[in-house]
Amino acid sequence: MSYARVLCVGLLGMTGHVIEVEADLSPGLPAVVLTGLPDTALHEARDRVRAAVVNSGQTWPNRRITVNLLPAALPKHGSAFDLAIAAATLAGAGELPGAALDGVVVLGELGLDGAVRPVRGVLPMVAAAAAAGLREVIVPLGNAREATVVPGVTVRAVDSLRRLVGFVRRAEPLLEPPPPEELPRPAGPDLADVAGQELGRYGLEVAAAGGHHMALFGAPGAGKTMLAERLPTILPELDDAAALEVTALQSIAGVLPPDGSLVRRPPFQAPHHTASAAALVGGGSGLARPGALSLAHRGVLFLDEAAEIATATLQALRQPLETGRVVLARARGTTEYPARVQLVLAANPCPCASPAGDQHCTCPGPVRRRYLARLSGPLLDRIDIRLTLAPLTAAQLTTPAGPATSSAEVATRVATARVAAARRWKTEGWRVNADVPGPVLRRAPWRLPTTDTALLRQSLDKGLLSARGFDRVLRLAWTIADLDGRDRPGRAEVSEAIQLRMGESHAR
Repeated sequence: MSYARVLCVGLLGMTGHVIEVEADLSPGLPAVVLTGLPDTALHEARDRVRAAVVNSGQTWPNRRITVNLLPAALPKHGSAFDLAIAAATLAGAGELPGAALDGVVVLGELGLDGAVRPVRGVLPMVAAAAAAGLREVIVPLGNAREATVVPGVTVRAVDSLRRLVGFVRRAEPLLEPPPPEELPRPAGPDLADVAGQELGRYGLEVAAAGGHHMALFGAPGAGKTMLAERLPTILPELDDAAALEVTALQSIAGVLPPDGSLVRRPPFQAPHHTASAAALVGGGSGLARPGALSLAHRGVLFLDEAAEIATATLQALRQPLETGRVVLARARGTTEYPARVQLVLAANPCPCASPAGDQHCTCPGPVRRRYLARLSGPLLDRIDIRLTLAPLTAAQLTTPAGPATSSAEVATRVATARVAAARRWKTEGWRVNADVPGPVLRRAPWRLPTTDTALLRQSLDKGLLSARGFDRVLRLAWTIADLDGRDRPGRAEVSEAIQLRMGESHAR
């Protein structure tokens, strides 16, 4: 037999496509021709596969070998096709019975010694195979734990090409996936560690309960970073669907935890302020990789020293904050990644950033205005909560004020508020109040009485709020009502939401 076919899976963004790896061996000058829009890494598979086959004790066919990847019009990226190419080539040469791999997806990168090495993105690849009705996959041993996360699929692991050949020829068993391993996870930072800043703590609780974006301004040492780092500790754990999305993204990026289990804790990404736009929203040559924005999907993206970040980089956030996804268009195709995050910005009020506050600032007025103008109006308009934190006093740092509220206590209140919101919006499929479109809140049955929204309407008419800001205040009001255990917000909740939006609020 001079023709064989083995199944594999290719990724475009998070979307997997079942790929047929065809191998045809014909008389002629010995050569390997690879077709089907392979990228550079895949082109190099010719030499990797040849060396792996020889070093595994097999005979490399001395013929013209044409390997085609179907569908041919779909771009193929990465090294996950190596093992399938080797199996198809050996089956086409008559060295392996190809029928043994019918309906089986084969994934893995080959080393020159024949070892099968882990690859990125195995979880979404296996999920794509399951969606296509395929129920058996062979994956590298290093990826076996994450592959077992997908239900309804029989996963078998392989550590070398020699082992795969033995399985196909003599029905020798492959390796079983390692048992689940619960690695101890370090305890996250606790909200009880934050001294003072009742205003910031309350704003953080509202942000967590409603999924709202947040901006914190204040002098160095006021606690902006401490508060932001503690936001994930008061967020509920991810449900199954969200956990699968987050785990798949981390698999594609190659940052999945060693235990390979579903990621249940909301992710937290805090890139340095020198990060490029590609590092933040995703990019790269060939297949665009997810950036920090997508890796924070269903979690928190924290941008510290936001005023020091390049303006163009910050502006790249505007569309994803509205749509919850990143669409990266490149010459060879378009890649889409989910990016539904809670954005937290932190910035000093001016370049000198005197720890003593504004009264000791040495920056001229125009310098201060230019500094904060780096955070453009359109970007800030998408931030629901904007707070200015006062410098801490000696009494707040040194005088015990009784036991501070811990993250666990706040998380309980946040979870209760989120359950109320989810119950209210369950027929529409929205999870939190921040997901609700503004027009929905402005029409029956959710429209609030004019007596309760009078101050909000005045703020819009005076130009203190944009139309987008009007809707975001309504969302905040619903979240505050959920935290207070009310069915609907009233005048007090709307007033509180306006203050959070404008940068001031009373501490509760």
